[in-house]
Amino acid sequence: MTNKVRGDLVAIMAILAFVIFDILTPVEALAGFSNSVVIMIAGLFVIGAGILRTGLAGMAGNLLLRWSGDSELKLFILLLIIVATVGAFMSNTGTVALMLPIVVSIAISIKVSPSKFLMPLSYIASMSGLMTLIASPPNLIASQTLADNGYDKLGFFTITPIGIIATITAIVYLVIVRNILLPKEKSRSQSNGGYKLSPRKIAKEYNLEDKLFRVVIPETSPIIGQALADLKLPAKYHIYVMKIQRSASEGMNLLAMTYQELAGPTTLMHKNDVLYIQGMAPDVERFVLDYNLQLEILADADMQELISKNIGVAEVLLTPQSRLIGSTVSKIGFREKYNLNILGINRKGDYLLQNMANQRLRFGDAILVQGAWDEIDLLSRETQDVVVVGQPREQAGIAAATGKAWVAGVIMLFVVGLMVFEVFDAVISVLIGAVLMLVTGCLRNMDDAYSKMNFESIVLVAAMLPMATALEKTGGMTILSNAIIDVLGDFGPYGVLMGIYALTVIFGQFISNTATAVLFAPIAMSSALTMDANPYTFMIAVAAAAGMAFATPIASPTNSLVLTAGGYKFIDFVKVGVPLQIIMFIVMMIAIPILFPF
Repeated sequence: MTNKVRGDLVAIMAILAFVIFDILTPVEALAGFSNSVVIMIAGLFVIGAGILRTGLAGMAGNLLLRWSGDSELKLFILLLIIVATVGAFMSNTGTVALMLPIVVSIAISIKVSPSKFLMPLSYIASMSGLMTLIASPPNLIASQTLADNGYDKLGFFTITPIGIIATITAIVYLVIVRNILLPKEKSRSQSNGGYKLSPRKIAKEYNLEDKLFRVVIPETSPIIGQALADLKLPAKYHIYVMKIQRSASEGMNLLAMTYQELAGPTTLMHKNDVLYIQGMAPDVERFVLDYNLQLEILADADMQELISKNIGVAEVLLTPQSRLIGSTVSKIGFREKYNLNILGINRKGDYLLQNMANQRLRFGDAILVQGAWDEIDLLSRETQDVVVVGQPREQAGIAAATGKAWVAGVIMLFVVGLMVFEVFDAVISVLIGAVLMLVTGCLRNMDDAYSKMNFESIVLVAAMLPMATALEKTGGMTILSNAIIDVLGDFGPYGVLMGIYALTVIFGQFISNTATAVLFAPIAMSSALTMDANPYTFMIAVAAAAGMAFATPIASPTNSLVLTAGGYKFIDFVKVGVPLQIIMFIVMMIAIPILFPF
């Protein structure tokens, strides 16, 4: 709660303490790291990254913005209704992980802190667990407990009225407090990715709009079979071949029918090759005529062609101590040393695009380089001579996923379908979706996927799961539950129902909703049978209370997911969540006995 130590470190220290004091065995203490929920969260991070990278999140956000018009309130309500609807048919963790990139994209586009949306997103996702039987594990646990004691299982929509009441109550509360209790300041994790060198920005800053051309090599051209070095294009025509596009398959990228390679001295010209050339129009036209080529001028919309899955551009600054200062481009062998081409030099606002080989580099020069993304990434680690501006690895991922929003959308719907119809366990459905994001090119490679996993959230959830085992083994849970029954038993079924609901909520703030339901469902069933009360009333109360995890960031995986992304502190969940807990307690204690009488 002090926020002095990171939550994941505290959780790891807790499981170490359990082992040191002989409360848990090492196997029990580390069991959370093999839990399917933890693996599912990791997979959902990958799916969410694919949704964000391909631009699908931005498209969905723009659609929501059009529906809501200029009203932030309408957008807020609409977003929460969509979350509640989606969450009715899949896990609350999956709902948050899929919606999180969309919500962040919307918040950034309207220049509002994501923290105003992400905590409500988590809360409503938890509420949506009461919409249908399959929406939350506590529902299934309550249903199975009834069946184990000879009663009919809960129907698919038996709990839905409670879910609707809870969701409406939560939305009304969040609308009222969204500008009062929710934090407004942005954290460092909420930036929009920093400086980004887009293709259009490159063309504009370096005056390349009318100096980029696409040249196709027909079957009749005499250039076929010649090496690029033998053509001596810079010396003879003052033009530079930036990259070559060829017809083929791009490895694991199943949807790509062409691949692009960096043009090097030994590159041979093939028929139907597409050359991307930089130079002055008369020089390019002379080259085209000499070799019987087909010329196309790159339109504004085609500037995206500057960047592909494998090849990109970056802006490089020279450091004050750089050994490159004072040397000519040809002397330092930039192409040979770094395997990158220099497209232009920005010298205090003057853009040098011609005769670059003889240019002496000066401190303050900004150099536009082009080459394989992996080579640019390697250059970014070369801190003595140069500094790469922006985030080349991030740009490489975006370039790889460009144009594949529909693919990410199909994968997302496919995963949701698998989860709704329970074709596989939820974790397997999520892993299938994560793998599909990779093999279809929505994410560039495994490194790209790993970089998008929030390991703070993953470790926090994994390390907190053994807490339930520790509470069960020490008997702490049983002692407290028996005590509340002894104290409130004289008040009849209603008093015991209130006590069990309250105890379930309290423990649900520190252990998972599944563990809470597993521990309290048998206690609630035993209490109902002892007092000859309706067991459905108590089972519904346990299922509802187990999902009311609002007061701490470790109360549920959904809270842990938004903790870092929203830049929240522990106390933020207490300020917003505790009043909501009290309101939901009052509403549930009225609604449950009315809909499911004793």
